Formats: sequence, C-alpha cells, structure tokens
Amino acid sequence: MSLAETLSKIDHLDDDARECIEICTEAAEACEWCADECLGDEEMEACARLCRDVADLTTLHARFMARDSNYSPQLAEACAGACEECAEECGRHDDEHCQVCAEVLTECAESCRNMMSS
Repeated sequence: MSLAETLSKIDHLDDDARECIEICTEAAEACEWCADECLGDEEMEACARLCRDVADLTTLHARFMARDSNYSPQLAEACAGACEECAEECGRHDDEHCQVCAEVLTECAESCRNMMSS
C-alpha cells in the first residue's frame, strides 16, 4: 500500500494534512540523501547538519499529524522555519542533491505554514 493510500484511511486527516504528511516524508528523504552526499566535505558540513535536523523534524511532524497530536501546530512552526533555513543553505550549492532538496524543502515549508493556520 502506498503512503497516499494509507493516509486516505486515516479519518481525522483532511486533504491539507494528507498533503503535508506526504511532503514532510518526501522532505525527510531528500534531506537524508543530501546529508549523505555532503558527508566528508568540510565546506558542506553546515548543509549536512541542517539536512539531518530537518529530516528528523519533518518525520516527527508527519507522525504527530497522523496521530492528531495537540502539539502538531507548534511542530509545524518549527518544521517550517527549519525547512526554510535549510532550503536557503542548500540553494547556495550547485550540486543536484542540494538543488532538489532546496526545492522540496520550499514546498514543505509552505505546506507546514498552511497547517499552522488550519
């Protein structure tokens, strides 16, 4: 079963929450890839560290949304801020993994900001 199919079974999620969980999951995957590619390059240390933090935050936020946690709005705010900071850092680098990561993180930040206002 795909992630979208699984999410469609969770009754308390609206379409915005389902989309946010999906993009948070995609962001975590992109960040893990980017961080792994940056390892060993001293100039990319800040990028790798931010990516690792964002991967953890986006994964946690997706889990909190799935279980309808009361802390999800606060986590959405932290997640959006971290995604924006990391997207800015990744955007400074020409590597494909950084550019892909920056693009996904920009979408994720927007989705998390939407969740804050819901």
